[in-house]
Amino acid sequence: MQFGIFSVGDVTPDPTTGRTPSEHERIAATVAIAQKAEEVGLDVFATGEHHNPPFVPSSPTTLLGYLAGRTERLILSTSTTLITTNDPVKIAEDFSVLQHLSEGRVDIMLGRGNTGPVYPWFGKDIRAAVSLTVENYELLRALWDEPIVDWSGKYRTPLQGFTLAPRPLDDVAPFVWHAAIRTPEIAELAAYYGDGFFANHIFWPASHTERMIALYRQRFAHYGHGTAEQAVVGLGGQVFMRPNSQDAVEEFRPYFDNAPVYGHGPSLEEFTAQTPLTVGSPQEVIDRTLGFRDYVGDYQRQLFLVDHAGLPLKTVLEQLDLLGAEVIPVLRKEFAVGRGDEVPDAPTHASQVAAARSRAGADEDAR
Repeated sequence: MQFGIFSVGDVTPDPTTGRTPSEHERIAATVAIAQKAEEVGLDVFATGEHHNPPFVPSSPTTLLGYLAGRTERLILSTSTTLITTNDPVKIAEDFSVLQHLSEGRVDIMLGRGNTGPVYPWFGKDIRAAVSLTVENYELLRALWDEPIVDWSGKYRTPLQGFTLAPRPLDDVAPFVWHAAIRTPEIAELAAYYGDGFFANHIFWPASHTERMIALYRQRFAHYGHGTAEQAVVGLGGQVFMRPNSQDAVEEFRPYFDNAPVYGHGPSLEEFTAQTPLTVGSPQEVIDRTLGFRDYVGDYQRQLFLVDHAGLPLKTVLEQLDLLGAEVIPVLRKEFAVGRGDEVPDAPTHASQVAAARSRAGADEDAR
C-alpha cells in the first residue's frame, strides 16, 4: 500500500499572524514539502491543478518535472489534472516526458474540476463537463496506446495519422486514477477502462464514499477486469496532529475556522464527526485511517492533505515528521494484516511494465 500527501496549492493568510505568503514563497514551500515527504519515507507526492487565485499550481507538470530532478524515490502524481479543459494531446505529451525524466516515477489523476469560470477561460462549457471527460479520455487513452491515431469527436478538431512523441517509457502509459468527490459517472469511467478510482474523501460522510467505492468495484468486475476486490482504490484525507490531542485541536481551530474551503460553517467538532478530517494525536489519526477499510475494503493508496488553510511551512514539515515517524509505519503494518491474497499491490511503473509483458506473452502463446 502506498502512502503520501497531496497539495491543492492554496495561498491563504495565516489567521494567527495575518501574514499571506507570496506566490513565490508558496511554490518554494511546495518543493520543500515534497522533498520532506521523501525524506520521512512517504511514497507519493501529488499536486493539484488550479488556474485562478488564490492557488499557484497552474502548471503541475512543470512542478513535477522539477521535483523529478530533486527526488530519487518518490512517486510524482497529480491530484488533479483537468481532463476537461486540457488538450488530451498535451496531457499525453507532458506525461510521457515526465515518465522519461523520472525513470517511471509518475502517474496521473484525472478530474473534471469544479471551478465554473475556468471552463470558458479554456473555451469549454462546464455544462458539458462529464461528456468532455469521457471524450477527452478516450482520445488520451488512444494517444498512449496506439502508434498512429486517427480520431474525431465533438469537442476538438480531428487527428489524422498522429503519432505521440515521445512514446511512453517502455511503451507503457502512466497509471491513471480517475478522481471524484460526488460524481458516479467518473466511477463508471474508471471501471470501464480498468483504471484506478480515487475518492477524494475529504468533504463528505463515510456513507457517501462507501457507495461510490462499491459502485466502482461492482462495475470494475462487470467489465471483466477482475473481481471487485481486485479493483484499484485510492482515498484522500485531511489530518492535523500534535503529540497531545487537545494541543492539536487548539492549534488547528483558527485555521479551520478561517479556511476558505470549510470555515464559517460547521464547527471543527461537527466537521470531524461528519467527515474524515482528523485533528488530534498520531494514534487518533492511525485509528481513524484504519477505520476507512471497514467501509471501502482493502485499498492501494492513501493520500493526506496537510499543507492548506494558511498553515506555515514549519508546521507542515512537523506534520510530515509525525506522519513519517509515528503514523505511516503503523499503518503499513496494520493494513497488511488480513489483506486478501487477491488484493493487488499499489500500481508502479515496474508493475505496469511486467503486466504488459505478461499480456504480450499470453497473446504470443495464443497464436
